[in-house]
Amino acid sequence: MAEKNKLFYQRSVEDVMAQMKSQANGLTAQEVLDRQNQFGLNKLQGKRRTTLLEKFIGQFKDLMIIILIVAAIIAGIAGEHIDAIIIIAVVILNAIFGVFQESKAESAIDSLKQMSAPMATVLRNGESLSVKSDQIVPGDIVLLEAGDIVPADIRLTEANSLKIEEAALTGESVPVNKQVATIADDDLPLGDRKNLGFMNSNVTSGRGVGVVIGTGMNTEVGKIAHMLNTTEESVTPLQENLKQLAKMLTILILIISVIVFGVGMWRGQENVLDMLLTAISLAVAAIPEGLPAIVTVTLAIGTQQMAKHRALIRKLPAVETLGSTDIIASDKTGTLTQNKMTVEKVFLNEQLTDSSETKLTLENRLAQIMVLNNDTKFQEGQLGGDPTETALISFYLNQDQPVQQFISKHERLAEIPFDSERKLMSTYNQFADDQIMMTMKGAPDQLLERVTQIQDGDQIRQFTDADRQLISETNHQLATQALRVLAFAYRFVDKVPTELTSDAQEHDMTFVGLIGMIDPERPEVAQAVAEAKSAGIKSIMITGDHQDTAQAIAKRLGILDRGDTSKDTAGKVMNGAQLDEMSDSQFEKQVGDISVYARVAPEHKVRIVKAWQKKGKVVAMTGDGVNDAPALKTADIGVGMGITGTEVSKEASDMVLADDNFATIVTAVRAGRKVFANIQKSLQYLLSANLGEVLTLFVMTMMGWEILAPVQILWINLVTDTFPAIALGVEPAEPGIMKRQPRGRSSNFLSGGIMSNILYQGFFEGAITLSVYAFAILNPVHGTDALIHADALTMAYATLGLIQLFHAFNSKTIHQSIFRVGLFKNKFFNWALLGSTLLLILTIVIPGFNQMFHVTKLVPSQWLVVVLGGFMIVVVSEVVKYVQRHFFDKQ
Repeated sequence: MAEKNKLFYQRSVEDVMAQMKSQANGLTAQEVLDRQNQFGLNKLQGKRRTTLLEKFIGQFKDLMIIILIVAAIIAGIAGEHIDAIIIIAVVILNAIFGVFQESKAESAIDSLKQMSAPMATVLRNGESLSVKSDQIVPGDIVLLEAGDIVPADIRLTEANSLKIEEAALTGESVPVNKQVATIADDDLPLGDRKNLGFMNSNVTSGRGVGVVIGTGMNTEVGKIAHMLNTTEESVTPLQENLKQLAKMLTILILIISVIVFGVGMWRGQENVLDMLLTAISLAVAAIPEGLPAIVTVTLAIGTQQMAKHRALIRKLPAVETLGSTDIIASDKTGTLTQNKMTVEKVFLNEQLTDSSETKLTLENRLAQIMVLNNDTKFQEGQLGGDPTETALISFYLNQDQPVQQFISKHERLAEIPFDSERKLMSTYNQFADDQIMMTMKGAPDQLLERVTQIQDGDQIRQFTDADRQLISETNHQLATQALRVLAFAYRFVDKVPTELTSDAQEHDMTFVGLIGMIDPERPEVAQAVAEAKSAGIKSIMITGDHQDTAQAIAKRLGILDRGDTSKDTAGKVMNGAQLDEMSDSQFEKQVGDISVYARVAPEHKVRIVKAWQKKGKVVAMTGDGVNDAPALKTADIGVGMGITGTEVSKEASDMVLADDNFATIVTAVRAGRKVFANIQKSLQYLLSANLGEVLTLFVMTMMGWEILAPVQILWINLVTDTFPAIALGVEPAEPGIMKRQPRGRSSNFLSGGIMSNILYQGFFEGAITLSVYAFAILNPVHGTDALIHADALTMAYATLGLIQLFHAFNSKTIHQSIFRVGLFKNKFFNWALLGSTLLLILTIVIPGFNQMFHVTKLVPSQWLVVVLGGFMIVVVSEVVKYVQRHFFDKQ
């Protein structure tokens, strides 16, 4: 049936009724029961859910987690049970958090199910019944009126001034005027299938009747649900980077450990158990076991900061991913625009003015027609009804005009309803002195055919060809700006006519003016687009709206060049039909030139996102409708709207904007870039420190020296890796972070000079530690060999710990001098360094720890050497940074 749905709009009512085996008085009870057994309930289906246990086990498939488990086992073998317990605790907490996030993500399809209308009115056995929407079957006759939610996909059989708002499904900001007549065109987008009604769309005015042609998963919303079920979750740059890093570290750790074990056994200086413990020490030294926890904490802090700016993160990796964004693909309606029609231009007395400069009272004839020829409902301070009509009322409410009192005073006596063929609506309202004013509003071309006079100021004169030309030119001018134009006219009659038809009554009208309306852009968006552009991020618009409207809004926002007044915009604007005609390879070649996509379907949005991703770009997709959900899920980061967004779009998103403010995305990008930079700082600090430990142990083993004990390495890792690295994660953003080009998908944590920094810094940490060890051997304080070696190992242990803590200051900035960024601005960093230093020193100076950590008490002269040795890494780093800035950095 899903394939046949595409053709229902091309078929007559009789053909559709015959195909659905339905009749005008509805189905019988038995027919309903039979069809429920055949087609099932009118509900959306979700994919099989994994159990909590399956989710939990799945968290341990990550390579870095496997390395952590190995590290815990190694620590346990080495006798460091507390350290092993800490590592296992980190692993379990990480798994629990992953299960929580995965469970929340799965609720997207649940929200889609909950959107179904709870009740619907159907005709069965000739009787009108109210039934639960999930009980509706194909062939049911559905009755619709203003305020209803369409319960299934239907082919309309009657439509009386029926308008249905389909923005959540099609992106069309204006309700669609529905019709019954057959449409012959092939492959029309959903928004142009005007004789169909779609599940979960809203009836804004009028009434209608339709036969159900699709239920549940066989509806257009069902297709989206299927896309959500089958869309694979994209892997974020953060996840890719950690996976690559884990793989690289695993290989290096195995190689170095095997070499050290083999060389030690070959030299014959140690037994198998001692060399195994040495290899284990090397492995523990190389593994940055605190990295996943540090990344998680850094991301969590980033989410808290972003929440203060109204950006709510649903999935932690989204913080960093947004910082690497190359493309922001944004829905138009409700995201770039306000999702409400607004009067923007007024043409009155042969003058075209901005609405902000136009002050009209209800004494003015144009104002009277605008509020009287209007079906807007006043409901508890809210305006309900067609957005075009509510915009007309809002225009005068914003000018503090007594609209409701005026409407009440001038009762509507009769009307000639709007229909989509003549595109006009007329009303008869009571005025003073027993006068009745006939008002008319509608499409300018149709209204002008019925005009014989024009109001010019306080005078009424004959309508001339010059008047017609001026009004037509003004209408064209407004239309080219993508404004929806309405014309207004009136005449007075003595009584309400008995024959209320267009042919009989809509003539000899007096033209008053034109109104130009548009769903306006959000005022802050243009600046946000400009800021994104300065940050090297391309903004593109993807909308289901008309091409002219999309193009006009895009120019006003700066997504398209505002100075481009040419009509040829083929290289910048594309519609869904044009996209369908292109192969994937053709589209991928042109995607970089296109900034606006109009009249697109949900599958088009997914295709656009994937085309950018194939070019290696990181794509953020914003949206608020049901139709956006598949693309939000496909994109590297989906950004939902918290106020206007449907629950489906929110649940499918990685981040939700609580204020629906596009500018918040720029704030989030800045936060994301800061998070990535801080993770890089932490990573540089951790890996260079671990490399220093590995080199120290490796050289000691190669030279046949006594080496640091596993418990010493584990303690250094515990006190120096965790807190300082977390503190680096909350460093403030460096100046100019939003002037850099996006990192893109090809970058990683080791790019931007990080890898070279890790290598030279790790080398010098190891070299300085070994130098202190050698100095202690050559300049002994005690006489016996045993004490000399014990002091040397203690000094090496203390130096290796302190050098890492000094190096934490270096890592506060990648390339700048630490003396220019503020050494002590980060209070958490200061306390972290102080605490770690005390924990390291206490193992040496407090009695009872000596045997546990295999250390001796040092005299002041030895401490001086240790402190100077540790500080040397600052001197080395500052010299290298100076050389990099002045001789290699051309910026």
